[in-house]
Amino acid sequence: MADLATLRARMVERQLRRRGIDDERVLAAMGEVPREAFVPRDLRPRAYADSALPLAAGQTISQPWIVAAICQAMALNGSERVLEVGTGSGYSACVLSLLAAEVVSVERHRELALSAREALASLAVTNVELSIGDGSLGVPARAPFEAIAVHAAAPQPPPTLISQLAPGGRLAIPIATDGETDLLTVLRRRGEEIEAETISPCRFVPLVGEAGYQGP
Repeated sequence: MADLATLRARMVERQLRRRGIDDERVLAAMGEVPREAFVPRDLRPRAYADSALPLAAGQTISQPWIVAAICQAMALNGSERVLEVGTGSGYSACVLSLLAAEVVSVERHRELALSAREALASLAVTNVELSIGDGSLGVPARAPFEAIAVHAAAPQPPPTLISQLAPGGRLAIPIATDGETDLLTVLRRRGEEIEAETISPCRFVPLVGEAGYQGP
């Protein structure tokens, strides 16, 4: 079996670059972060598979292409404060930590949040602030954000998050449809207007919260 660095390099070339990810900063970050550090121990042999993997609490760690597509859609230059809704394993937060100045990440499941915090600490990541709560409401006290990444499908873009976008800010979010497929969408604030662009079909767990779907 190839070593982990080789597997990461193959992931970048075969799963990302060949499928339209061309932001070199995103490709470099994806090639640097050890995805195996964020998946359950029994699934580590599949860490670089071209698929999502299950986590605790019925959640998932997204397919590598989806993580890269969200990061590319936010067009980060390294100076931004980014809000992440749905920390999950902490993998995407780690990738974002290499692309932005500061990451504020919110996870509603305590078990996942604690595990993600431990994984990020093990890699000496210092620019990710992780909290437990309802990410659909954002973090108004830390707004505005130049970019927001949502890792769960919403019935519509939450006004709570749109209101926390800085001028020129980007919100990457899966929007649920009437079918089985969600649509990964990027919204950009242009003055008082919000422009929307569909990136790709996708499949995410639902965004549970006051500004999303109701849940337990």
